[in-house]
Amino acid sequence: MTDGHTQHHWEYSMFPFILALGVFLGVPLAFASFFQYGSGLAGAVFGLAGLLLIVIGIAGWTSEGLAENSENGYALTGLPIFIVSETMIFLSLFVSYWMLRLTAAQWPPEGTPHIGVGMPIFMTIVLVSSSITYHFGEEKLDAGDNSGFKFWLQVSIGLGLLFLGCTLYEYNHLIHEGFTFGTNAKSTAFYAITGFHATHVLLGLGIFVSVLIPALSGKTNRTFTGAAGLYWHFVDIVWFFVVSQIYFW
Repeated sequence: MTDGHTQHHWEYSMFPFILALGVFLGVPLAFASFFQYGSGLAGAVFGLAGLLLIVIGIAGWTSEGLAENSENGYALTGLPIFIVSETMIFLSLFVSYWMLRLTAAQWPPEGTPHIGVGMPIFMTIVLVSSSITYHFGEEKLDAGDNSGFKFWLQVSIGLGLLFLGCTLYEYNHLIHEGFTFGTNAKSTAFYAITGFHATHVLLGLGIFVSVLIPALSGKTNRTFTGAAGLYWHFVDIVWFFVVSQIYFW
């Protein structure tokens, strides 16, 4: 402390590097070993090593985040930057879809089954509810009610799992009707955009679990839970664009 003001400084950590190395080993190297070079053993070794490093990276980074109790205005700077980058990826997928949609002679293309709107409406209700329940949890945490926070966090996780279950159910139904990733342009766009969003829901659930596990032993802080909520609300908002473009247009 100097002159009554907090001195901000850069934070350094080895765990983001460990996490990135795990992703590198577990995804491109594992897939290349198995699919490109036909080596199941190498693929399994790279995959398991990558998974181990990913777990270590997440656990270590989470531990450091929980130990940091700073409430300064710079604490959440990194997450909005990450969200902007993710927004650009989603936007590129939507632009590709718009180009397919607007330049096609016939839409939906031949071979596309009827995709009802009942399931996506239900999924929207579920996902919006999960954001609301997490907000309830944050309010409980602000009031010092850790038990209430853990309860609403678990409800949010349950709703997120229900959303993913609906996605898998819909995929299974459509695939059995012959609507696979390579059926036509519509199917490619459908699975690419909804699948990419589903991976973000899965990631958000992973973040929630990372919040829940230490919270069960009384370890958490507002910055950490706030970042988790911000990411989840972003995933929720993106879903509205997915629904409006893929199901209703």
